Amino acid sequence: MNVPEGDIAKAGGCPFSGAFPADANSLTDAKVIAEPQKFYKAMRDNDPVYFDEKLGMYLVSRYEDVVEVLKDPITYSDKMGYDHMYGGPYREEFMQILERDGGGFFYDAIKDDPPAHTRVRRLLDKAFTAHRVATLEPGIRKVVIDLIDEMLDAGEGGEVVDGVTKFSVPVTIRIICEQLGIEHFNAEKIHRWSAAVTAQISGMQNRDSMLENARQICELQNFIIAEMKARENEPREDMISDLVHARLEDGSTLTFKEAVSLIRANIIAGNDTTATALSNLQFLLATRPDILKKLQESVDDERQMNRFVEELLRFAPPVQGLAKMTIKEVELGGKKLPAGAHLLVMYASGNDDETVFECPRDFDMQRPNIAKQVAFGTGVHRCIGAALARMEIKVAARELIRRIGKIELAVPANEVQYLPTVAVHGIKELPLRLERRAV
Repeated sequence: MNVPEGDIAKAGGCPFSGAFPADANSLTDAKVIAEPQKFYKAMRDNDPVYFDEKLGMYLVSRYEDVVEVLKDPITYSDKMGYDHMYGGPYREEFMQILERDGGGFFYDAIKDDPPAHTRVRRLLDKAFTAHRVATLEPGIRKVVIDLIDEMLDAGEGGEVVDGVTKFSVPVTIRIICEQLGIEHFNAEKIHRWSAAVTAQISGMQNRDSMLENARQICELQNFIIAEMKARENEPREDMISDLVHARLEDGSTLTFKEAVSLIRANIIAGNDTTATALSNLQFLLATRPDILKKLQESVDDERQMNRFVEELLRFAPPVQGLAKMTIKEVELGGKKLPAGAHLLVMYASGNDDETVFECPRDFDMQRPNIAKQVAFGTGVHRCIGAALARMEIKVAARELIRRIGKIELAVPANEVQYLPTVAVHGIKELPLRLERRAV
């Protein structure tokens, strides 16, 4: 994208600091991965449905276009977009490996299009109702407090602690494994499995990494199949048993492939994106002492904490973008797209659109339209686990604020590295120095 140095327009009277890197033309460029908001802004101003040649995808950047695509599953296929991206150029070889060594290639049933999607979506919606999630809060709080204490112990004496591996990842893995009924698990192994699955929609996977990721996914699927078989004759009070023995509204049961894919989706989506959100939370608290102080003063105010979570999700959404594909010729954002056009719907850019959110780079918990953020998407494919993710983020924020008096980055903020993927904007490592809050 040919954008001159410094030619970034003001956003609601709040200009971005610094200059846009003129040599960065793709979402895969290192400069964009490190600081994507300026790239989003350049797209929205100059080419809102921008064709990223390196990705071979149209990037949908404006809020109104993002919402239009997400609310029209008939014109914009989730199944086709996801399928075309999954595995990248090594898809056929990847599929063969999974068929040979991983029990089979299991398409993600939750990424199907209506009406097939509706069939399984209604089943999963029952597992993540707001009421059911509310009953999980005491267990979530215990996990969070235990890991905060462990993190503080590890940081005694000024030792540097990685907020990703010591807090974000283990919190979300413990919680989702408890829901699924996985009693014996290796958190480090599940983290590797999650990274391997997410890499299939990263747009940045080479053949060597594909082969290693395929090996990890085979291991994950064999693990899931063993857990399913253990529950076939002896069901338990857990989500895996619910899925293995589920009866849908039409009286049918899930196929074996559907059940494997849904359990896999819960393991991965249930920890990967929420872990990203928890890392973003820690980064914010470590770099914005003003926000930390404000939250310490209102930690018991439920309304304020809820608004904090919504603004965090708008300001630093864990999902950067997800794929769709046009099933017919269509005009979007003033550009004609052919049938079969591969899109990346930029949730993060929509949340940063200054025509909707005034001064988007200001962290403002009192925004009047805070509920319009699209971190979880919208429409029929809106994130199933949104209520659970919100709960985990709020509990984590509250307990971090109650227990930590000082939290600082151990490196300059511009040295924090991000994962090489276009799907999420995830922190790779978060070196922190922590101090307990005085009682």
